[in-house]
Amino acid sequence: MTEIAIMTDAALQQTIPSLGLALGGGGARGLAHVHALAALDDLGVRPSAIVGCSIGALIGAAAAAGLSGAEIKDETLAALGRPADVWGKVWKLRPRSLADIVGGLPLFDPEAAIREFLPERVPDDFGDLPIPFSTVAADYYGAAEVEIGAGSLRRAVAASIALPALFRSVEIGGLPLIDGGVVNPLPFDKLPEDIGMIVAVDVVGMPVRSDKGRPPGAREALFGSSQILMQALISEKLKSRQPDVLIRPPIDGVGVLDFTKAKEILAATACVREEVKAALGRRLDAAA
Repeated sequence: MTEIAIMTDAALQQTIPSLGLALGGGGARGLAHVHALAALDDLGVRPSAIVGCSIGALIGAAAAAGLSGAEIKDETLAALGRPADVWGKVWKLRPRSLADIVGGLPLFDPEAAIREFLPERVPDDFGDLPIPFSTVAADYYGAAEVEIGAGSLRRAVAASIALPALFRSVEIGGLPLIDGGVVNPLPFDKLPEDIGMIVAVDVVGMPVRSDKGRPPGAREALFGSSQILMQALISEKLKSRQPDVLIRPPIDGVGVLDFTKAKEILAATACVREEVKAALGRRLDAAA
């Protein structure tokens, strides 16, 4: 047994350098992010900076506002713990005009979704966050990545979650922005250069296969193809650069929109908490 394997949480806390946390996109799979935050809480480690994409932007914003992993988990279960509550919130978000129905698909307002699901304790200005935070979105017409770290936090997170065919785009600075996952689904490269250690949590996963063995339907294929795109983007980026710790929670079988299964997802991914602590220990052992 190596020395690091028997180190206490307090010993790890004293050893870990400035830490940057990157939380990736992946829809309901991203609920697993709360366990990574809980692991850092166990160690008494506060990230020096956080960056998030899509669901990672939503949870990352809450963490940057000072909420603990346990508090974010409680907020998540309060909002998503009962399927009836989830559908009630979705009903509130329903399109109210024909202008919000494009090509037969209803487009929800992502800013309204943020009002429903982001805790009220989270401020609306990046400058009021105790932990530096940024998020990424995609400029639709410019086909380019846009990093946002100033101005309205809630509007920026809304842009980062604006998944095409589900949400309408969000305009910031004259640019129509959509989900950041189409350009940078695991944006650990956006953390400050002086960060001593980078922890990245990848929750993209793979398309879910039907239990009945049938081919994917139109909506399944749409979301599944976005997963394939995001997997390809992450794979290419990892060829040239690696985070110090890369965590991939056990989210196979979890759909992008399985938010009504929040309790089950949190239970199935609880192992991430110890995995993060063990991975940090192994990394420090290797560095030593």
